Amino acid sequence: MLMLTAALCLFIAASAQVGAAIPLVIYGDDDYPPYSYVEHGQLKGIYTEIVREAAQSMPQYAVQLRPVPWKRGLLMLQTGEAFALYPPYSWRSERPYVRYSVPLLMEQLVVLCNQDVLARRALRQWPADYGGLHIGVNAGFLLGDAAQTASMRAEKIVIDPAKGTRTNLLKLMRGRIDCYVSDRLSAQWELQRIRRVGQPGTPMQALQTIQETAQLASQQGHLGFTARQPAAYPYRDDFIEQFNAAIVRMQHSGAIRRIVDRALLP
Repeated sequence: MLMLTAALCLFIAASAQVGAAIPLVIYGDDDYPPYSYVEHGQLKGIYTEIVREAAQSMPQYAVQLRPVPWKRGLLMLQTGEAFALYPPYSWRSERPYVRYSVPLLMEQLVVLCNQDVLARRALRQWPADYGGLHIGVNAGFLLGDAAQTASMRAEKIVIDPAKGTRTNLLKLMRGRIDCYVSDRLSAQWELQRIRRVGQPGTPMQALQTIQETAQLASQQGHLGFTARQPAAYPYRDDFIEQFNAAIVRMQHSGAIRRIVDRALLP
């Protein structure tokens, strides 16, 4: 610890002498609208704006935000190739290679199912009533802890990962999966976009047959930092401390609420 602290002091001192901020890269999910996504080549979304505004209040760091496929981003955290990634949920035992910021935002996970499934069975209790169904999730998404995973395995639920909310919703509309577990706001936002622009090969009436059948536990998104390769990131502890303080200030000032409200304007 003393060696790391000394290395950090030297690193910051060297940067200060040349008048330069410490450059670093933070990665964001490239396909999780409206939270973090790429549009016209730019990384956008609610979490993107939260992280960007917090970073702007830390002038000693020159932060660049880059998009990455979620599963790839998690692997980069695991190997230490990436310094930070947003927005993982806090699964500490399942992802021991991640350190977490203070929570950025609360998300509500729900189960969405198509009409064909609803016509065949009553879906009242998760996961007991979903036995044998094919459940879509975003690639790299953890649906629960070890106990939840064991419960789903006992019910013979088949987890079918695919990249991004839009892909999973289209699979649901086309009957290629039975249900999809997603953040409610993300699913609603993407369904509205599909409704506006349409999708070749997908009957629009299928939009009306997607129903929310269960509400799962709420989860909080964080900025996740790699716990690996500490020598590569001697500034990590200082950055986490300052970033957390910036987020708390934004929560108290209402800045995060304003970012969310702007993102949801029609």
